Amino acid sequence: MEPIRVITVEREYGSRGGEFAHDLATRLGWRLLDSELVSGAARAAGVPEKTASKFDDRLDPWYYRYGKVFWQESMYSSTSPCDEQVFDCERMYALIRKEIQEAARVGNCVIVGRGAACELAGRPGCFHVFVYATMAAKRDWLLKHHPEMADRAEHEVVAHDKRRAAVIRRFYQQEWCARGLYHMLLNSNMGTEAMIAAAQGAAGLVHAGAEVG
Repeated sequence: MEPIRVITVEREYGSRGGEFAHDLATRLGWRLLDSELVSGAARAAGVPEKTASKFDDRLDPWYYRYGKVFWQESMYSSTSPCDEQVFDCERMYALIRKEIQEAARVGNCVIVGRGAACELAGRPGCFHVFVYATMAAKRDWLLKHHPEMADRAEHEVVAHDKRRAAVIRRFYQQEWCARGLYHMLLNSNMGTEAMIAAAQGAAGLVHAGAEVG
């Protein structure tokens, strides 16, 4: 069995999965790829990172997708924008998928979200984790970080996860929370230290630490 050199972390919004991934990467001495994937896509496309961040975990509006199909099929397509000149959700995720594959080739990294578990499904040396939490815990997290959403906390949690699921369905034809995509499901209510210990143990990285380069 090939040693684990890549861990992907998918997470429910507000489950503290991102924090877990950060702490796990620090514990292992590995690179963390989270918002860095979006930054990389922005650099590759030559657009501001702020522009790229607007497409993170989101699909383009239906009317944009409809219009894009029309442009591509139009008899005047020769005057239409080239796909590589237009930065949209589809373009960003195409670039992110390349980044994920390159990161997996190099190894020793923790990749957060953006369909990494789907992109690397079946690839040797990869271990896939899904982090979830109770609605109460997710609501508490949201209120701590975004107190202005107090009147719609649960709605925002559900809506954010629906957007993530839609992205995965669109680009990978998979159900985002399907258990079969992951090697391990972790309830963040157990605490970060217990989560790290469980993930390291299951991935065969119990003795891995900062010396892993």
